[in-house]
Amino acid sequence: MSEAGVNNSAFTPRVFSGIQPSGGLTLGNYLGAIKRFVDMQDSGIETIYCVVDMHAITVWQDPEALRRQTRELTAGYLASGLDPEKSILFNQSQVAGHAQLGWIFNCVARLGWMNRMTQFKDKAGKNAEKASLGLYAYPALMAADILLYHATHVPVGEDQKQHVELTRDIAAKFNHDYGTEFFPMTEPVIEGAATRVMSLRDGSKKMSKSDPSDASRINMTDDADAIAKKIRKAKTDPDGLPSEAKGLEGRPEARNLVNIYAALAGQSVDEVLAMAGGKQFSEFKPMLVDLAVDKLAPISTEMARLMQDPAQIDTILANGADRARAIAEPILQRTYEIVGMVGAKA
Repeated sequence: MSEAGVNNSAFTPRVFSGIQPSGGLTLGNYLGAIKRFVDMQDSGIETIYCVVDMHAITVWQDPEALRRQTRELTAGYLASGLDPEKSILFNQSQVAGHAQLGWIFNCVARLGWMNRMTQFKDKAGKNAEKASLGLYAYPALMAADILLYHATHVPVGEDQKQHVELTRDIAAKFNHDYGTEFFPMTEPVIEGAATRVMSLRDGSKKMSKSDPSDASRINMTDDADAIAKKIRKAKTDPDGLPSEAKGLEGRPEARNLVNIYAALAGQSVDEVLAMAGGKQFSEFKPMLVDLAVDKLAPISTEMARLMQDPAQIDTILANGADRARAIAEPILQRTYEIVGMVGAKA
């Protein structure tokens, strides 16, 4: 059975995505993922958003730090506008079906597919022999995260597109091997002006919490003064802003700041340049400061408030896990039946 043989219209439209609670939420996480999650929440499609703590432990995590980071990411979701009444919010480890379906997909996925996954090579580096098996195999768990809910759409950045393609390969092979059309062909959703936010100090590098320079990123916990200071000191070039996007070619720092402005303002790059073309960065940076502080400082303040009440966060996650299990368990049970597991219970 080819991928074309699966009729996605037979599946309830559903969005799934998640972020690792690895600590240090940045503007890149917000613009590349969380803001888009919020936008999709009101699209009329069911939305499920996860804190993927099982993925986090593919590298060693301090247990106390992992607990704190799980709550902090949840606080970031909530402070950014995700509504637990509109979206299902939970942490992955509370729904056992992720691991259960992940094992089945370990048996469906081929070694050759895993060997082509670039993120393992990037993360393991020269010490691949010392990396955990989980780090190598986690794309199969990611496929399980998505297909456990028959998700039809996954908002991702460009760097995660390969994982959605693997998810489609696993779904297609499962469907073919068992002569069924049980799993959908999930579509990646890659859109927006800043799906890949770059460093404020080097426009050729992705904004990252692991960069030794705190000035390279805006943290979602930064207050208004810190946000303003980092933008004012962001690396630029001596030329003014062009009036059209083509003029940003070969100017990574200029492109990055324009992209950030566009994403925060909900505008296209062309709309921003129609307004700001011809301005020097001495004029544009204050505009970006005002916009960023207006959009981001309230999130930082609300995150700090939520972190003062971890019990409230835990209750929201537990309630979300109950709702997630209600969707996942019938899908997992039917998977067991298709595979031929006698008496297995989801």
